[in-house]
Amino acid sequence: MLDRAFIRGNLEQVETRLKERGFSLAVDEFRSLDARERAVRIESEELRAARNRTSTEIARRRKRGGDAGAQIREMKRVSARIKELEESLTDLRTRMEAFLSWIPNLAAEGVPAGKDSAANEVVRVVGDPPEFSFPVRDHVELGARLGILDLERASKIAGARFSLYSGAGALLERALINMMLDLHTRRHGYREVIPPFLANRRSFFGTGNLPKFEEDLFRVAGSDYFLVPTAEVPLTNIFAGEILEEEDLPINLTAYTPCFRSEAGSYGKDTRGLIRLHQFNKVELVKFTRPEDSARQLEQLTGHAEAVLKALEIPYRVVVLSTGDMGFSAAKTYDLEVWVPSQNTYREISSCSNFTDFQARRCRIRYRRPQGSGNRLVHTLNGSGLAIGRTWVALVENFQQEDGSVRIPEALRPYMHGLERLAPGGRS
Repeated sequence: MLDRAFIRGNLEQVETRLKERGFSLAVDEFRSLDARERAVRIESEELRAARNRTSTEIARRRKRGGDAGAQIREMKRVSARIKELEESLTDLRTRMEAFLSWIPNLAAEGVPAGKDSAANEVVRVVGDPPEFSFPVRDHVELGARLGILDLERASKIAGARFSLYSGAGALLERALINMMLDLHTRRHGYREVIPPFLANRRSFFGTGNLPKFEEDLFRVAGSDYFLVPTAEVPLTNIFAGEILEEEDLPINLTAYTPCFRSEAGSYGKDTRGLIRLHQFNKVELVKFTRPEDSARQLEQLTGHAEAVLKALEIPYRVVVLSTGDMGFSAAKTYDLEVWVPSQNTYREISSCSNFTDFQARRCRIRYRRPQGSGNRLVHTLNGSGLAIGRTWVALVENFQQEDGSVRIPEALRPYMHGLERLAPGGRS
């Protein structure tokens, strides 16, 4: 959530910067709510001060044996008015918070301006797409031939956009999870967490998923719980409402969770295979930093996600998203896109974002500065490190062989019980 005082003091600038994100700020509504709330608050404070003075006068008169009837009647009138103002103030503050909760974050300086992904900019390309001397098969055909992926039975169990791995396919999924967690905890210094896979409405509000994106979530009927679409939600809310110590920053957390998304509005897109599912696995990275460190921490976090792809020898590129393509809460985002041979294109496998203090304000996460300096909001960051299903896709397709087998990258073999390749008819 944007700082209300910042909006008030920089209204024209904020309006212009939000237009770059495709958001039209209701300036008149903000001014009206802001002015009314401030006027009510000021009147309430003045009346409280007057009531205190009247209370003192009543005590003085009674001590001297004088008549305080007029002062008592005045204090009752003032108290009744203060009650009215407090009720009005509560309503206005609720309306202001609702107003602010729909406003996206401001883009950081240097983010390319544009309406959509067409304005994204490629930062770097790592690795060359493989050249095949045989017809390329996609991961669905390869998975079926290898007997490791069964989308038909997954559909029988749960419907479309679900997966069922078996045998070496299930082992490959688990191996990728374990490799990523080991890499991020042992080499990159993240602390592993196993969080709840359900979270409440307050937590989803904190990360910016609610109220705007409720249709994208799976809600548990009869409750205020939602299935997590990413570990970002529970990890960020670990410190909701808390004050951290400056010397403890940055705090780096990682977690594996299944992720659940309704994919509202995506019907007809990526209906074949594992690219867009209702349930998939992911390893997430989350950082809590000082404001002055968050830009550098975004570069570091992106590098940590890239390290997985480098270890797996999968070709990829890094793209900085435009103002029109970024997520609601993000100030700057890098997407990692892997090469998918069957589609002859790069596909997103990780988004690494700096949210500045946008989420921290909603979650009320601060850190304690040196004595006398007061408390400040932390900056939060997160990124996929990585999405497991799409990594499975990229690995199987990029390392396919003419005989239908799939080579296992060396870095993954210890997690695959030494298996060097997946072969039709069994292990190899």
